[in-house]
Amino acid sequence: MSHFYIECSFEVTPKIPGTDILLAQLSEHPFESFEETEKGLNGYIRKEDWDKGLLEDVSILKDPSFQIKKQIREIPPENWNKKWETHFDPIEIGSKCMVRAPFHKKKKVQYDIVIEPKMSFGTGHHETTYMMLQFLLDMELKEKTVLDMGCGTAVLAILAAMKGAYSVDGIDIDHWSYLNAIENAERNGQGDITILEGDARVIPEKKYDCILANINRNILLEDIGIYSDHLEAKGCLLLSGFYLEDEPTIKAACKKAGLSFNKKVTRNTWVAAQFFKN
Repeated sequence: MSHFYIECSFEVTPKIPGTDILLAQLSEHPFESFEETEKGLNGYIRKEDWDKGLLEDVSILKDPSFQIKKQIREIPPENWNKKWETHFDPIEIGSKCMVRAPFHKKKKVQYDIVIEPKMSFGTGHHETTYMMLQFLLDMELKEKTVLDMGCGTAVLAILAAMKGAYSVDGIDIDHWSYLNAIENAERNGQGDITILEGDARVIPEKKYDCILANINRNILLEDIGIYSDHLEAKGCLLLSGFYLEDEPTIKAACKKAGLSFNKKVTRNTWVAAQFFKN
């Protein structure tokens, strides 16, 4: 069944940290996907889940510290797919990895990942996804167990599996992303990846060699302790989804959870950081 969607488009001034706060508050409602824009943020929600009063308790919209303009419009399903085909260009991460859509020409690379993004987050275009892919390309994952939190399209989980991870799980709270992740895993010959629907509470009762979490800062801060509990000794935690100014707060939360900072990469104002369990 095809669904009509409502696009809520926000122009946020100042963009940082306004966009991050807005994203966190909108995430408490049944939005299925978000897209960062040059001036702010777009949120997408099924028409049947939309209510004009839904934004009333999004407090940042009434905060005088920020100027936020919003536009609401309906998107027919067929237009969404056309939008992706128009705007989704293939992404190359170094010389080893390409993330492309099924309609893009295949290129000879070691890791050719085919993603049909639909409404899910994670095509490699966003700075945070790109940096997480960079980190994974430099890591030894053979025979490792990996968990991808907030997996979106499952692009990170797919690369981990392609690099020889023994067992890979992905979790996303959005039903659309959950279904899309399963489709993409199978599309890339990685049907053994286990995809679960939910938040940190559905993490299996086991420990992982590596946990990936590319999620907004508020959820990271809430769940870092849980991630640490599910890491093997000396296990690796890769985090992104936060800005440079959030780095001290993220590091402090990781230190409190028994994790030591190793290194980071930055792209524009975004950060991806690697920690190891003590």
